[in-house]
Amino acid sequence: MRGPDPATCPVPLTDLRLLTLTHVGFDGRARTGELIVHAEVASDVVEVFAALYAARFPIERMLLVDEFGGDDNASMAANNTSAYNCRRVAGQPTWSNHAYGRAIDINPVQNPYVLDGAVLPPAAAPFLDVDRTGATPAPPGVIADGDIVRQEFERIGWEWGGLFSDPDYQHFSAPERP
Repeated sequence: MRGPDPATCPVPLTDLRLLTLTHVGFDGRARTGELIVHAEVASDVVEVFAALYAARFPIERMLLVDEFGGDDNASMAANNTSAYNCRRVAGQPTWSNHAYGRAIDINPVQNPYVLDGAVLPPAAAPFLDVDRTGATPAPPGVIADGDIVRQEFERIGWEWGGLFSDPDYQHFSAPERP
């Protein structure tokens, strides 16, 4: 992996696993992508993505954040589904759950992060007002209440960022370890 010096990150590389996953692209075709996650959650993540593939939930792309030089904004702008990224929480000194390999962002353009009124990535603005209640069918790639994405991540005990006070609709994270 490229990017920050692994010695400065909170998790040693030996605790991470590279997953090669099949997903359905927005064109309906099978695609292969990669995620890096913590070893403790790897098998659960494989099961979740197998269920998303079986349900034909579309994912635009799934590249390691290294392809974007570790730049989270560039990864989001490319609508990249990603996991491990040795970075801090935006605007805070604490490590992101991504730095522990215990968080995944899915289709950031269809599932924006809303922080202090700003929509990230900016191209996600048209998806800000999408009905995510599950009352109506969501557009392709959008995460909504009761859908397969929420069901599968909740099955493994992960939290959806869409429920945060600053909604992060793309984000799922494993529970904090004691």
